[in-house]
Amino acid sequence: MTDVDQLSASVFARNCTSRGILENVAGKWGVLALAALHDGTYRFNALRRRVDGVSEKMLAQTLQALERDGLVRRDVQATIPPRVEYSLTPFGATVAGKVVELVELIQAEVDQRS
Repeated sequence: MTDVDQLSASVFARNCTSRGILENVAGKWGVLALAALHDGTYRFNALRRRVDGVSEKMLAQTLQALERDGLVRRDVQATIPPRVEYSLTPFGATVAGKVVELVELIQAEVDQRS
């Protein structure tokens, strides 16, 4: 078995860590949150406005999962009221770059069909 076969077998395994990360990235809100954060740092409500249609609960769950996976950094500033900002980690920036490429490819195809 080659290294590629091992990687493929790994990501297709039910309990593989990389599969869990892939599921969080490829989920409806994960893709959009990463693409938005690729533009820069956002506070929670600004990100929620940017990702039109996401509920507060779903965005919070998505950001928690992406943070747990090492893709998103949550920065809490000790102000009153507390200021929380979300940004990409280096790994998150790499993944988000690929997500944005996919989004741009899809948008270009849709534009071409119109």
